[in-house]
Amino acid sequence: MAKRALIGWILAPWLLLPIAVPAQDLQATPVTRAPFNETVHLDGLIEAVQQSTVSAQTSGTVVELPFDVDDSVAAGDLIVRLEDSEQQSRLRQAQAGLEEARSGLQDARQQYTRIEAIHERGLVSRQEFDQARNNLSAARARVERAEASVAEAQKQLDYTRIIAPYGGILTERHVELGESVNPGQPLLSGLSLEQLRVVVDLPQKYADLARSERQATVTLADGRVLETGELTFYPYANPETHTFRLRLRLNEPNGSLFPGMLVKVSVPVASREALWVPASALIQRSELRAVFVLDSQDQPRLRQVRLGVRENDRLEVLAGLSEGERVVTNPDELVGSERLSLSENAQAEGE
Repeated sequence: MAKRALIGWILAPWLLLPIAVPAQDLQATPVTRAPFNETVHLDGLIEAVQQSTVSAQTSGTVVELPFDVDDSVAAGDLIVRLEDSEQQSRLRQAQAGLEEARSGLQDARQQYTRIEAIHERGLVSRQEFDQARNNLSAARARVERAEASVAEAQKQLDYTRIIAPYGGILTERHVELGESVNPGQPLLSGLSLEQLRVVVDLPQKYADLARSERQATVTLADGRVLETGELTFYPYANPETHTFRLRLRLNEPNGSLFPGMLVKVSVPVASREALWVPASALIQRSELRAVFVLDSQDQPRLRQVRLGVRENDRLEVLAGLSEGERVVTNPDELVGSERLSLSENAQAEGE
């Protein structure tokens, strides 16, 4: 079957060029209307879920620092040791007091047992019996007080050995060997890379839909989309920036993500209907944005368009096209070849 030639015209201020392309060489698709979820793209920050500063809980002099900044530690590792002679002395004193209290309790118990037996035979007064019973109760109280003193002294001794509460990396050292510390003084800071999350601040004008949808996408600089878990939407705005904070749990810490890294967070903020054409249909020359539209006789006509956003392999059309019109998806068959040379000053049809 003979090929029927298509003749199109491109109108320029001083140039009128014909287009002669076999019909079989052109591919066309209709302009479609489909929903579009508008998103806002923000800079998010990766942070560790577990990050803390260990402080001294007793006084003493730092005598051992087994780890330094950037060292990895396991949960339960000794990370700081304080000089403990004072705590050892207090513990021995408390233990001696406990032994003395237990001896007193033993005496009081024996005395009460003897008087109780005599009292049953009516050989001692009620007053003596009550006094023996009260002495036994007081001896028991002294033992309990002495046991508490031993426990407290033991705790103070234990505080001289600071251990890592969880496995992670040390990020900062606040003391040096030989330095005297007091309760509450920071010693070491660290974090765990096992659990990470992303925090991002969302402008308040987008807050309503983001709060109801609770969806967000986290993307690295190389385009890789990270798997995220639960999204937490803070129920209050920052009074200085008027932004709401979003927090997303990362489900795939893999050794390449570290606290402090920037990521892109895309949050859906609106939904609307839009006209779409394939990105391959676009012709772009300088300020010109146009597509070829097939008329009722399958003639390609250049039509200038105004575009919106790009989503994957499709473009939003804001003006210049109507739903159902057919656009050429392989315009290279019409332009960019020896058949046709587009002028940068090409105008849309009808202008």
